[in-house]
Formats: sequence, structure tokens, C-alpha cells
Amino acid sequence: MKKTVTAFILLIICLLAAASMTSCGDTQDADVETTPPSETDENTPPPSETPPEDTTETPAPPPTPELNLVPYDGVVEHLFFHEVIAWPELAFNGAYTQKGYDDNMVTVHEYVKILESLHRKNYILVDLNDVWSEFINEKGERRMQRNTLMLPEGKKPIVFSYDDLSFYEYMTGDGFMEKYIIGDDGDVWATGIDPKGNRVISQDFAAITILDKFVRENPGFSLGGAKGCIALTGYQGILGYRTQFDKDNDTQQARLNRMTEIARVRPVVQRLKETGWYFATHSYGHINLERMSLNGVMNDAHRWLDEVGSLVGETKLFIYPFGSRLDGNDVWSTGPALEFYVGLGFRVFASVGREPFSRIKPDITAVMLDRMNSDGYTLRNRRERFMRFYDAQEIFDPMRPTGPGYEVDW
Repeated sequence: MKKTVTAFILLIICLLAAASMTSCGDTQDADVETTPPSETDENTPPPSETPPEDTTETPAPPPTPELNLVPYDGVVEHLFFHEVIAWPELAFNGAYTQKGYDDNMVTVHEYVKILESLHRKNYILVDLNDVWSEFINEKGERRMQRNTLMLPEGKKPIVFSYDDLSFYEYMTGDGFMEKYIIGDDGDVWATGIDPKGNRVISQDFAAITILDKFVRENPGFSLGGAKGCIALTGYQGILGYRTQFDKDNDTQQARLNRMTEIARVRPVVQRLKETGWYFATHSYGHINLERMSLNGVMNDAHRWLDEVGSLVGETKLFIYPFGSRLDGNDVWSTGPALEFYVGLGFRVFASVGREPFSRIKPDITAVMLDRMNSDGYTLRNRRERFMRFYDAQEIFDPMRPTGPGYEVDW
């Protein structure tokens, strides 16, 4: 009898344990909803706790087909953008800023269509740092050389660079997001105020996050996860954070605010670097290099290194503001300003041109480039020149301004 009762009790315990295990198994196998970025703390990093080990056997993924990589020594295209217009109805509202936005920016609508067109035409993003390298010639001199790229067969390389991703104060309320943040999922998001006055946290309304999302959905558009070059000034901070030192407001509270902004932007910078983005100087004050004295150029460079370089790390890339070159004509001559920047470790100097252009300097460790501007001005006036990338008539946003001064040449 005692054995029967004991066996019965053991049976009950086993049944309860089995029910408990089944309940845990159901919880583990349920679909997990992606956690959106926190609206209370824009910069809270994702939880660091290690999730419980899942012992469920998962079928092995199918093998990734090996890419047939072939050497490429042809032209590397280079397009550049500014921050994209999220809400055209705010940017194109008739204010004095409207013309500048129309000339210099593309809208989200246009930007996405540009990416889709480039992908269809077999372009693939490459890292500008991989295109050029430094070597020592037979005379023992350091010079630059063009590297042979190894690309998937049939692909054409292209570099993206982005100027002024600082969300300047004048852009506030004008149809742009406000800053890049880290969401609870650990990815980069953007936040801003929509036309109805609502706080928006999204990956669909800013240049960086849109490209991140596009590459996730189309991994063949990027070689080794390469994204783009972010060219930063510093006079109003970076990436939407006011990290600049204000000599006219050097109070204890101002210093505390600056340190807080610096602490908040660091994880954003780190995540961008982890996911294929890289940085360049765009000068500290967005200065016109052709008109600046050598002393002015030097002071500006040191301030950029102190306030921006200290946050984004070393870079050998210099994207010229306004396309204006050091010493006026540094492509064919070498002046003291170019020598100064090369002495700081910069090697690749990019301006703006009608077509891709590059020249390795024979007398100094530098290569000079031109980029093509993908913006409202070229959409309206340079359709034929950009046809190998996209058709302006097909991607043109109907919400752009019309009337005198806003004509198109197609």
C-alpha cells in the first residue's frame, strides 16, 4: 500500500514538472516583438543581461553561395548628399530657407528611389579608405596609390559621402529629424518632431538610418558592410548633439551640458563605426579654404581635431566645404596649407566636380578627388549627367516648389 501511495505521489510530481516545462517551452518558442527605442531616454543603451540559453535545436541555415570576386581597376563613382528632408511640407514652406533646401537636399522620397535605382544598376558601396593606400616608393618617399578592388562579378563600385550631418539649429522645425540616437535594440535610429507636433523615433526619415535599413534588406548593395563617409563640422556639434565649446558661455552649467552631450553621442559614433560608417573632417567652422589665411586654416584644423576628432577617432579624409580647395589650386600645386594637413595625417582630399576625378600628387602623400553632388540642383538642371545613376524625372518629388526660379531642364 505504501509503495502504491509513493508511486502515486511521484506520478503527480512528474506531471506538475512536465506541465511547468511545457509552459516554459511555449514562452521560449513564442514570437518576440522587437523593442522600439525608448521615448523616455533617447540614449539608453540596450539591456546588457545575457538571455537564457535556448536549447531548442535550430536547423542550420542554407550555405551562403560563394561570390565570384574579380579584380577591378576602373572608375570608382562618388556621390554625396546632405541630410535628407523628412517632411517637404515644412522645408518648402516659402520661408527664406526654402531655396537653399531645394538646391542642396533631396527628400526621403527621392533618396529611397536613388538607392533603388543604383541597386538595380548593379552599383555596390565600397569604403573610400579601401580605394587608396599609402606606400613607400623606391626613393623612400611616402606616396599614395590606387588599390585594385575585388568586387562581385558585374558590380560597379560607388562611394557615398554625407556633408554636415550635425542638424544645425536653423534646421529645427524645418522638416528634418533632430538627432541620431541609440534605440533599446542597440541600433541607430533618428528622432524628431513631425508636422503634427508629435515626437517621432524612426529609421525611415534620416539619411543614415534609411541606408542602414536598405543595406539590411539588400546586402548585395554593400561590399563587406560598407556604408558611407560622414563629413562633420563642429561649430554646432555633431549628429544633433551640441558638443562644441562655446567660449562666450564658459559657465559651469554650460560645461556640464557639453559633457552630457559628449557622453550621449559617443555610443552613437561607436555604433556607426561598427556598422560600416566612417568619418571625415569638413573643417570645424565650414570655412572657405580658398579665402582663409594659413593661420586661420591651422586654428580651424586644431579645433576640429580637439572637439570632433576626439569623438570620432582618426581619419585621413578631408571633405572640402563649398568644394573650395586648400591653397586655391592644390590639385596641380602644393602650398603650405596642404602640407600642413598632410603633416596632420590627412591623405585623401575631396572637392566637387562634374564627373569623378582623381589625381595622385607626385610630390606629397596626398590624392585629390572630385565628388558629384546628388541634390535638388542637379535633379532640376543636370538630369543627363546623372542618368547612369538615376533618372531625375522618375524620382523627382512632386512636393518640391514650382514656379519662377524652380524650373527643370527636362
